[in-house]
Amino acid sequence: MVERSPLLSFFSHLIMVLGVIIVGFPLYLAFVASTHTPQDIIQVPMPLVPGSNFWETYKAALFGGSGPGSSAPVARMMWISFVSAMVITVGKIAISLLSAFALVYFRFPFKKICFWLIFVTLMLPVEVRIGPTYEVVSTLGMLNSYAGLTIPLIASATATFLFRQFFLTVPDELIEAARIDGAGPMRFFRDVLLPLSKTSIAALFVIQFIYGWNQYLWPLLVTTSEDMYPVVIGIKRMVASGDTGNDWNVVMATALLAMLPPAAVVILMQRWFVKGLVDTEK
Repeated sequence: MVERSPLLSFFSHLIMVLGVIIVGFPLYLAFVASTHTPQDIIQVPMPLVPGSNFWETYKAALFGGSGPGSSAPVARMMWISFVSAMVITVGKIAISLLSAFALVYFRFPFKKICFWLIFVTLMLPVEVRIGPTYEVVSTLGMLNSYAGLTIPLIASATATFLFRQFFLTVPDELIEAARIDGAGPMRFFRDVLLPLSKTSIAALFVIQFIYGWNQYLWPLLVTTSEDMYPVVIGIKRMVASGDTGNDWNVVMATALLAMLPPAAVVILMQRWFVKGLVDTEK
């Protein structure tokens, strides 16, 4: 039993409060900057209380402005990021479930070799594959398109490995019971494995959605038109050159808006996410 000491509780809470302040203060500064004019932001010292330019800044961010950098509307960029993140997430989970199902429950030549070929891709950094992948996407005419943003990122060796390890823990009695009931492979997959995997799917959904939303390097290569900028690329394009040549209030507002969807996914699916990571009940 752990003793509850008042002094220990005080210091633990103090550390947590300090951690929240350290993490939250840059977000507060970004919010304050988004409520001021660009001229106010570049003053020394910068204001530390919210200003009166809130609605004008967020309107310019959501619907586009006329700054020195990119002036694409953030609403459009967030939609592109959302579609890309959802396609990448659902595609990764679907392909990984099916591939793990095949690796565990089917017998076919070179099965172990296939698994190790999938596993070895975990050791290859993105930079090794990005050149050949870009060449293929460019040759197929998929630049500046949703297909170019998502299809090359759908396969996931990590998710395949995790689902494979989970499927190996499923009791053989369930397989035998399904066979006795006359269930075929796909019915066993749909009615038995998928319900058992729902917490793992939820945890991977959160991880893969954030992964897809935060993509920077790949969209930077395959998008050259403002109409197809994800929001992460849009933030970079908004910054032209020099501190005085940018609408920093709009940039900060865009950065805050870009944080809302992944934060909402984590908050809404927090219980499932934690359960999928720590639950051992089968």
